[in-house]
Amino acid sequence: MKKDEVPQDKSNLETANFKELCYAVDENGEYTTVNSSGWDPKTIALNKAIEDINERVEDAKKRVLSNQTSPIEYYMELHKMDLAILASYVGLWKWRVKRHFKPRVFNTLSNNILQKYADTFDISLEQLKNITLHEN
Repeated sequence: MKKDEVPQDKSNLETANFKELCYAVDENGEYTTVNSSGWDPKTIALNKAIEDINERVEDAKKRVLSNQTSPIEYYMELHKMDLAILASYVGLWKWRVKRHFKPRVFNTLSNNILQKYADTFDISLEQLKNITLHEN
């Protein structure tokens, strides 16, 4: 795409004063970088992905409040992590982290293990144990 054809559509990046760096061909036929404020198809895809994440967070929150899962799963979703990433941050095997999603197991965890999760999510132990204390 030519330098003057780089899309400058309205996007979420624009409202945060961010620009996306794109490659384009200049007048001499050489590649150069150009800032773009957005591109409609990409914005639509990004908005859909954010909607999906928000739905997963809300679903996890409902399941915590109905005692079907532990707050760890809620905070994992809220922080846009997956099981592998969370496990690596807290230094535990994935199967152990997944096991900690069970409310009965979560309620027996030591404060040392809970503190690892709280530090990872940058929250207090009280917020980890009670998601209603978390400010969104």
